[in-house]
Amino acid sequence: MKALLDPGICEVIEAVHYRPALSIILPLEADISLETELPHRLKIAADKAEKELRQYYPDEQCNAMMEKLRALLSGLLIPSGKQGIAIYLSLVFEKIFYLESPVTEKIIVDESFEIRDLLYDAKQDLSFFLLLLSGKETKLFTGNRSALSPLSSNIPKSIYDYVLDGPERVGNFSDMTAHKQTAIDNFLRHIDEELGNVINAHHLPVLIAGPERITGQFKKLSKHGASVIGYVQGNYEAATVPVLTELIVPYIAAWKVRTQQQYLDRLEEAAGQHKLAKGIIEAWAAACNGNGQMLIVEKNYRFAAQHGPEPGVIAAATEPYDHFAYIRDAVDDLMEKVLVGGGDVAFTEDGSLESFGHIALIKYHS
Repeated sequence: MKALLDPGICEVIEAVHYRPALSIILPLEADISLETELPHRLKIAADKAEKELRQYYPDEQCNAMMEKLRALLSGLLIPSGKQGIAIYLSLVFEKIFYLESPVTEKIIVDESFEIRDLLYDAKQDLSFFLLLLSGKETKLFTGNRSALSPLSSNIPKSIYDYVLDGPERVGNFSDMTAHKQTAIDNFLRHIDEELGNVINAHHLPVLIAGPERITGQFKKLSKHGASVIGYVQGNYEAATVPVLTELIVPYIAAWKVRTQQQYLDRLEEAAGQHKLAKGIIEAWAAACNGNGQMLIVEKNYRFAAQHGPEPGVIAAATEPYDHFAYIRDAVDDLMEKVLVGGGDVAFTEDGSLESFGHIALIKYHS
């Protein structure tokens, strides 16, 4: 599996397929009481799971599954601030995740686990660096969708080390002697060099904040512009972490929009090279042949299907459903096939892939 995924997610994807496989996805609203309301909700979810299990499986299997599930739920210690919980359980596997993204309730019994919410949550964790430049000092933070944390690095902290005639204030950058300007350029080049080391070590993009003059100069000198997702203009020497966190929200939103456009551009390029499978039927066939490099799908697109007469063939599900041929959500199963085959999965906003049948697979070869 080549896609860079959390080891826990890889465990779920690579778990042995063993019927019945139970997936429980539950939302955790901010105002829910973890002590009183949540245990009641978990009990209701367990009862629904039991009803679903007993519809298709013998009592012995159902009793064993419910015993494992109730033992798992009785020991839950849910951290505050989470927006969802994902529970995966079979007779040979169990795993729990706490999610940062909102989810809707799902209780699914199938031959494999429902991984869409887990993958989507992981893909929303857009980690990045925030480099804070000013006339006095430099700060580096690591950030994600919900927090910023100071990061230790070898990036030089103070410009005073590069100004030759003492620690006078140089934040304004409007009246520089030649040697001061040279010192500032050297300072920024050293920052850029060490920033490059950090980027190479962690492979994350960078957001840069600081006064327009110094960020403009840094932009001219930097060799790592391809990794920069935006420049935030202003003096933030004294800004607190909460202020910085709020400040960068629109820049991260713009980054997400650009990323989605890049996915659309990749699809158009693949179509021009005859390396694109459009729609769930074509994508399924290609993935079953090990020809899936990247699956791009609208985040809420689902497709109920049934296995066809030959391997690699599916069709839209029709009633009456054959439980063992029925695929509750072929999109979710397709994600697993692509990931197990070494490909990757990306999500876009609903409606963005209408011309591609809401889902498309970039193939390794035509």
